[in-house]
Amino acid sequence: MSQYTSFETPLLIEQHIHGAFGTDFNKSDTNDVLKLADKLLDVGIGGFYPTLVTDSVENIKRQIAVIKNAALACPRILGIHLEGIFINPEKKGIHNPKHFLPLTVDNYKFIEDDFIKIVTLAPELDCGLIEYLKDNGVKVQSGHCIGGKLNSVDGVTHTFNAMSGINHRASSTALSALINDELYAEIIPDGVHVCEEALKLFFRAKPANKVILVSDALPITNSNIKATVFADSKIFYDGVRAVSETGTIAGSTTLLDKSVKYLGSLSLMNTQFIYNPYIYHGIEPNGKILWDNDWNIVSIEYEGRKIK
Repeated sequence: MSQYTSFETPLLIEQHIHGAFGTDFNKSDTNDVLKLADKLLDVGIGGFYPTLVTDSVENIKRQIAVIKNAALACPRILGIHLEGIFINPEKKGIHNPKHFLPLTVDNYKFIEDDFIKIVTLAPELDCGLIEYLKDNGVKVQSGHCIGGKLNSVDGVTHTFNAMSGINHRASSTALSALINDELYAEIIPDGVHVCEEALKLFFRAKPANKVILVSDALPITNSNIKATVFADSKIFYDGVRAVSETGTIAGSTTLLDKSVKYLGSLSLMNTQFIYNPYIYHGIEPNGKILWDNDWNIVSIEYEGRKIK
């Protein structure tokens, strides 16, 4: 039986989430986003970066406007994470390559907005975009890529997934992510995207202050939806994982509160991981979560009021 303790952390920050509870950030309206923000707060997520998957320029621009409008009423919406358009077709996952664009400043300007705070891209295809993004205060993360030279980026998107894997004879994205102590690295600890042994390797290799826990949650997360269209692909959920028609694994169906508990069950969870996104983005720690010894949430407070 869990023994309650008084150990506390700030609220969770989620920097890679495509939706949940039936809401898809690539299709939502302002009210959808605001309702989802409240539901995320109920599970301890006090700030999040709605993540837009690869889409047409027109739709990305439209959804940026929707999310910005929602953020006017909800300060917990911290910015947009753009995942896609500027990635490598060799590691496209379920992203639709017909929307991909060369990594140039001119192409970025088609969708540029000051609310885009994170961009996932393939560094090996860069044509001047990385320097432009960093000069404008955007966090640049390598993902859906094959390159092993990551010295130009700030972080790595969902380590191990959609990138060149560890090869003992050559450099790779995953290997560089593990050995570069200056890089922040996302990890999806849902028990599906990364196996237990790889999680143990990751947490042994990465300094604790460079780990970013993310969900990469799909719109079907915490809903009764078993099939949907996401990133122009039909996605099917069998109760364990969500995959495309070709069997390619899509995003996660587990939110951060459950992932924290899973890491706790493996004795891999560290309170430092909860503080890291605040440090990475220069945000003041916010709210309070009281946890028990098994990493169950006992209570949640936000702006002086009890949420749970």
